[in-house]
Amino acid sequence: MSNTYTTVQGDMWDAISYRVYGTSDYADRLMWANRQYLDYFLFPAGVVLILPEIEAPVSTSLPPWKKVVKT
Repeated sequence: MSNTYTTVQGDMWDAISYRVYGTSDYADRLMWANRQYLDYFLFPAGVVLILPEIEAPVSTSLPPWKKVVKT
């Protein structure tokens, strides 16, 4: 994955997060890494944003074959 993202006209924080990370849940981390652009709600084209590294979430659920089925 690239360490930067160049905006297109009309991009928004949550949409960028979804496009880059597959979820809008990381919009806050994206904003934190690019605080100088917090005044933007809709981006113009050509703004280069820094993409923070996101660690893959660790699943706490059991796989289906380990779950206890109550009858």
